Amino acid sequence: MIFDTHAHYDDEWFDEDREALLRGLSSRGVGTVVNVGASMRGSRASVALAAEWPDVYAAVGVHPDDAPKMSDADIEELRALAGQKKVVAIGEIGLDYGHEDELTDCERDRQRATQAYWFRRQLALAAELSLPVIIHSRGAEGDTLAIMREYAASFTDSATCPGGIIHCFSGSPETAAEYRRLGFHIGVGGVITFKNARRLPDVVAEAPMSQIMLETDAPYMAPVPFRGKRNDSGYLPYVVAKIAEIKGISEEEVIAVTTANARTLFGIGGEKDA
Repeated sequence: MIFDTHAHYDDEWFDEDREALLRGLSSRGVGTVVNVGASMRGSRASVALAAEWPDVYAAVGVHPDDAPKMSDADIEELRALAGQKKVVAIGEIGLDYGHEDELTDCERDRQRATQAYWFRRQLALAAELSLPVIIHSRGAEGDTLAIMREYAASFTDSATCPGGIIHCFSGSPETAAEYRRLGFHIGVGGVITFKNARRLPDVVAEAPMSQIMLETDAPYMAPVPFRGKRNDSGYLPYVVAKIAEIKGISEEEVIAVTTANARTLFGIGGEKDA
């Protein structure tokens, strides 16, 4: 069964049919989903969904777009949420430079500094709780990698980095190799099916299957032939098929290995699944 490591079923796009969709995922070959927080509200909703649905787990964190709204109280609430049953990661967190066109240089620098500050605060929380991280990076490849190098280097021999996933990876094969060296997995979703996905096929070709994860980012980033429509975990077989084609392996192997990767990273089947 497929493991979707990144979805947002708390999104309003699912308000009309959320229950029916989640109930039907197993019949479409999807066994497990991590619902990922992108805001404080989304983090609370992710925990609630995980409590309600046996095959849904939660990640809690604040997306960089919401970073300017964060406070110390939010870090404390995230710490409390992360202690709830079935919370398996901190995320999605990171840097996003995709909305800077209308900013002055001063505004841009201030926004980037704010995002980096709360990114590091949430990474510190993940380290404290020994939870993996789910990393968002848009237009910020160099800065995100620099912070993740810093984060990985902060662990001593007696404290192993919990690792994580570089969500919706869009960087170069060289950057992907560096993330893999640091112990992180590469998140692959619908973009791999796009005709204009120039670098991602090379990234997938070079990466060992042991460091690839399946994800949707539902309701966003639907694969071809559903591009532009609402995405959901049931479309992941199209991603599986493309990865299998690139790697020259069976679709069954893609599913088996990526599911094992996710279960190991998130500790599902062990303490967190008890």
